[in-house]
Amino acid sequence: MDGNKGFITILIFLILFLAVSTVSADDDKSYTIDQAFIDLTVGSNGLLHVDEQFDYTFKGSFNGVYRDIPLKNGESIDNIKVSAVGAYPVLKESDDGGQKHLKIFLYSDAAHTKNIRDCSVSVFISYDMKNVVTLFNDVGALQYKIWGDEWDVDVGEVITSITLPGGKNNTYYLNPDEYTVNKNSNGTTITAETTSIPKGEIYEALVLMPLSDFNNASYAKHINEDGKDKILKNLNDSISSRNFWNTTYLILGLLSILSPIGVIFTYVKYGREPKVDYDGIYERELPSNDSPEIINAFIDNKDSIGTPNMKGFQASIMNLIDRGTLRMKTQENGSDNKDLFIDFSNVDNSDLSLSEKTLINALYPFAENEILNLSSLNDKLSSKANAKSFQEDYGTWADHVKKECSDKRLEYFDDRGSTLISAIGFLGLAFGVIIAILGFITELGNGYISVLGGGFLIVFSLALMFVPEDIFGRWTKEGRLFYLKWSNFRKFLKDNSLIKEHPPESIVIWKKYLIYGTALGVADNVFKSMKIHVPNISDYDDGIFLYHYYGGYYVFNQAFKTSESAANPSSDSGGFGGFGGGSGGGGGGAF
Repeated sequence: MDGNKGFITILIFLILFLAVSTVSADDDKSYTIDQAFIDLTVGSNGLLHVDEQFDYTFKGSFNGVYRDIPLKNGESIDNIKVSAVGAYPVLKESDDGGQKHLKIFLYSDAAHTKNIRDCSVSVFISYDMKNVVTLFNDVGALQYKIWGDEWDVDVGEVITSITLPGGKNNTYYLNPDEYTVNKNSNGTTITAETTSIPKGEIYEALVLMPLSDFNNASYAKHINEDGKDKILKNLNDSISSRNFWNTTYLILGLLSILSPIGVIFTYVKYGREPKVDYDGIYERELPSNDSPEIINAFIDNKDSIGTPNMKGFQASIMNLIDRGTLRMKTQENGSDNKDLFIDFSNVDNSDLSLSEKTLINALYPFAENEILNLSSLNDKLSSKANAKSFQEDYGTWADHVKKECSDKRLEYFDDRGSTLISAIGFLGLAFGVIIAILGFITELGNGYISVLGGGFLIVFSLALMFVPEDIFGRWTKEGRLFYLKWSNFRKFLKDNSLIKEHPPESIVIWKKYLIYGTALGVADNVFKSMKIHVPNISDYDDGIFLYHYYGGYYVFNQAFKTSESAANPSSDSGGFGGFGGGSGGGGGGAF
């Protein structure tokens, strides 16, 4: 835990008093999206045509902008066209993790030699989407995120036009409604205008259309069940839920004067970090001999100290490759890339920890003749049975790592404060419910005070349950030193300029940097530094480099997401209509 701990704690209490919007901007380089125009055209054949216009204002020098368009299962996108006013665009597109990634380089000259600087540019993007319009047995439906939650900045306003294939019996909804300042429909065309939409927020349209408006709708998604009632129920539930939370935030503001004294006392007594005799700025060498999954569990997960995540799982794989337990191979796949293979034939369980044995047991069932083709792992984990098996093994691996961390956790981390906060949260929730009920049933004039007080306790107690463990818990002196050194080591790995000043003296050290950089979530930074200091890195036939160079991280991340989704499937129509469940959206930024 670092110096930000006190600030985070103070922020918990400040949020009860007012909504704080902190904007950090580089004085020399910034940009805004002043307006966005989104035009959707629904064809009678089910094809959705999208026209987007984004009006940017750039301060400083920029290379261009990017746009990420998510694609749900079965959806596709094509006929992508890009143009611009105020700059000369060059489009590079790629498929990246279930989404279409558009990288649009913008130049100030026709020869494409000068970057844009201090200017306004309008970027136009158009494309067609298939299997987005959905035809149920009783209604046609389009649920589309006009504005997604993955944009890097706010948008000044969004102006939308939706053209439909028919002019009668269309019904539409725009959510959340508080962003809409003007809307209209003449039957075939829906128009809407919004206020500014903050980054991280969604603005979504849901349109219900008669089936008779569609003819030979081969580009639509067909679901053989009635959908209208379920869609409207999901919509109403979603609107009700959002309204509830908006009301909850208002109550938090009104009850801000009732500061939770017990929480403040807990922090003062148990949450403040001990002082240690350490003033290092960064660490160049591994601060301890702990395995990468242990470091991941302690340093990369503040919500639950000692619990690993997928970064730790991958770091453990790389550690086993480095030790020779697992062997990495590649094979040409007919394109510019290579397929990755893990060879299990050299595994010796006698030299492995219990968590490492479990990791191998999680992957081995998907190997053929003791060889696992990582390129096929995602497809194998799309099976519900395989996904459940993998998720169970992954959970067992995490439990074993937690057990391996248990002695060190007792030595390094004092959880009395976080335990007390959990108790305060659970007891406060129970008492809040009781107080609120008493306020509702009483006929006394002051009953509303009991209701408001109970509401405050419920919401505040729920908030406490999501506070990271290291806010009210604290490291021991030994643990604090351990945390600071590993945090400074991560800082070193993340900062290319520091590595430039102090590059490793051997490939062996670079490999350690990659393994522990993976555990700490900064492996990409390490690899970028390697490409600068080891320009012939692709010549090293080493499993660690092969794993990173040919996309092992990406393969496992995608496979893990696929297994989560496949292990907990939902019907195609189950969430249709619920807020945020639509197609499109995504986001973008500038670079």
